[in-house]
Amino acid sequence: MTQRTANNCFIVLFLLFQVLFSLGCTSAQKYEGSREQFDDIVITTKVHEAIIDEPSLRPFDINVRTIKGIVELSGHVNSRDDMDKVIAIARKVEGIKLIKNDMRTYGTGDY
Repeated sequence: MTQRTANNCFIVLFLLFQVLFSLGCTSAQKYEGSREQFDDIVITTKVHEAIIDEPSLRPFDINVRTIKGIVELSGHVNSRDDMDKVIAIARKVEGIKLIKNDMRTYGTGDY
């Protein structure tokens, strides 16, 4: 009986430690992640609105995605000049750490 009781105590203490440890870790990460996620949403919205506000870029389907301050631009445009214009507009938005260009021009597949 004593062996079984010792095993049960060990299992209970182990599970209790795991629960307490995981709760402590997730609460700290959750707050930072929520703030980063909110900032990314704000950046994505501002970049997308700035692109739409440019009449010459409205016909193009340009996707904006932000992860931890890194903006990823994708979609198709007519020329390299249009691509440069999109990047220039995105650079004006505050809070961006880096811009990743995944846009392509129609017909060529170039970046």
